[in-house]
Amino acid sequence: MESKEEFSRTLGPWLLWGLGVGYVISGMYFGWNLGLPVGGTLGLGIATLLIILLYVCFSFSYTELACMIPKAGGAFDYGREALGNAWAYLVGTAQLIEFLFAPPAIAAAIGAYFSLFLPGIDPIWIAIVAYLLFTGLNILGVKFAASFEFGITILAVFELLLFSGLTLPSFSWEKFSSNPLPNGWTGALSSLPFAVWFFLAIEGVANVAEETKDPQRNILIGFGSALATLVVLCGLVFFSSIGVGGWEMIVYPEPGAAASDYPLPLALRKLYGESGWAFHLLITIGLFGLIASFHGIILAGGRASFEFGRANFLPKFFGKIHPKFKTPANALIANTAFGIAALCTGKTSELITLSAFGALLLYFCSMISFFVLRKKQPDRERPFMVPGGKLLPSIALVLSAIVLVVCAWQHPILFGVFVLILGSGLVWARTSIFGK
Repeated sequence: MESKEEFSRTLGPWLLWGLGVGYVISGMYFGWNLGLPVGGTLGLGIATLLIILLYVCFSFSYTELACMIPKAGGAFDYGREALGNAWAYLVGTAQLIEFLFAPPAIAAAIGAYFSLFLPGIDPIWIAIVAYLLFTGLNILGVKFAASFEFGITILAVFELLLFSGLTLPSFSWEKFSSNPLPNGWTGALSSLPFAVWFFLAIEGVANVAEETKDPQRNILIGFGSALATLVVLCGLVFFSSIGVGGWEMIVYPEPGAAASDYPLPLALRKLYGESGWAFHLLITIGLFGLIASFHGIILAGGRASFEFGRANFLPKFFGKIHPKFKTPANALIANTAFGIAALCTGKTSELITLSAFGALLLYFCSMISFFVLRKKQPDRERPFMVPGGKLLPSIALVLSAIVLVVCAWQHPILFGVFVLILGSGLVWARTSIFGK
């Protein structure tokens, strides 16, 4: 394996749409409901509207960077060109935290869904098998992996539309608005990381820029169409699932039980029972939504770790491309080993929060890079420029900073863990950052 080898450019706009939606779509199936016990319907709803505004502004601004610098490291490469190695390390590590901690949370949900069919098997073993299977699929080639992603994303979108069609006729405003703010406005603030989960990782589209045909055009199409699709699905899922029987019903399978990783089947169970065809269809097809995000973030995370290795911010082992499959096989394998270890902690909500911390810091730092590059390189070719001048990136910068500070305030221990992880990579990266 030689790090100087290049990726193959095989991805077009439809496959990028599939990746963009696929990275995120598991956030519609689980995770967001864990914000309901702290924020309630009103608290999580307001948090979600704020996060939608953040993602709209960020995605357009980030697309300008991705079209201008189409490299596998995404935010890491933009930060390196803007402010050098030290800044790139901060941005790139935030990106790695996002892409490393999200998959084990999704894997836990995959195990939980499968356990409904296979109650005799520990869900964690199902999750580990899924990790190994989809890591292998990603190693085999990006076009094959992206085509698979496109197919299961189509199924996942169809399933969410079907779910909404089955549940919206039973929508009750009285149930939807019941106990809307159980912990006051403080609880609404605590629900912000779970609102981020609705859209987390859409920026992974930029990490396959080196494998995209005509990236300056197709990345814009992929980003824009994926975000529009996700905003519509987010609204449908939020209203249709809670409106069936109130938020408590899609959080707790039974009174006094632990919070669930499968809120949508709980909503259908209320209407059709566990023996109904709709309940079983949702569980069967619903797995595709989880698999789409799990598989897609593994793909993006492999590219982020690869770029860190290629730049010597991680051991060179990470920065190798497989000579046959043209994929970052070493980085994918290392990420999977880390993910399985995180999965075994059993801390799904904590993994989601850590991933959200990484994403928010990434968004904030990327907008700093955006403004620096606009000032340092005003004449550089920009195939796409964000509409509205500096308004959208300014909103994204401010909102990401506010949400990050609020999340750190609400989750101080986890934020301390996040900071320790940020600092731990300096052991490997110090030479690349500061020189010998």
